[in-house]
Amino acid sequence: MNGSTATPADVSPARPVRERLRITEIFHSVQGEADAIGWPTVFVRLTGCPLRCVWCDTEYSFHGGQWHDIDAILDEVASHGAHHVCVTGGEPLAQKRCLILLHKLCDAGYEVSLETSGALDVSQVDPRVRKVMDLKAPDSGECARNLWSNLDHLLPHDQVKFVIASRADFEWSRDTVREHALDRKAMVLFSPVWSKVEPRELAEWILAERLPVRFQMQLHKLLWNDAAGH
Repeated sequence: MNGSTATPADVSPARPVRERLRITEIFHSVQGEADAIGWPTVFVRLTGCPLRCVWCDTEYSFHGGQWHDIDAILDEVASHGAHHVCVTGGEPLAQKRCLILLHKLCDAGYEVSLETSGALDVSQVDPRVRKVMDLKAPDSGECARNLWSNLDHLLPHDQVKFVIASRADFEWSRDTVREHALDRKAMVLFSPVWSKVEPRELAEWILAERLPVRFQMQLHKLLWNDAAGH
């Protein structure tokens, strides 16, 4: 019949394109930072990052990885039996379908956190997700990439993290917290760059300035150094 839009009986309808993400690794470990520190957690590390922070400790996630269907990722997460899931990178939001993964993890009942650089828009992240958002201090080499409009999308359960490599980084971070009243919007975390600032020194700077921030060290580094999969 001319003009018909029906699919002929001998032609299969097109299959929907599968929702996939490029993954560097999925592993079960102990959360080493932020407000879920110490909890057994499944980490889903996405491949790729548009930033090149000079102190980055996960450069192996910049390239490579394997494509995984999102539903297969959910199956692997479930196999570990943990309640907490951390989606990290690289920069997970560099892959647009990360938003789908976050939504599905929340729907499945997990406590979900997202580790993101703060350079990419977080406005579409599921509000059930705990965003752990870096603001890049000058010594990172990527300070100009901070997307300041992201501060408008912080929720009380979110966290803003400053990774500090020098006294100048500390003063920049201190001034940023005060200028934007970040402690009134979310939890603020100050971390020393491994081997660049002595943890005790950073703790003393925080106390001397009476800053409303939470000092943290990376527990996973204390336990496993820089071993991948932890």
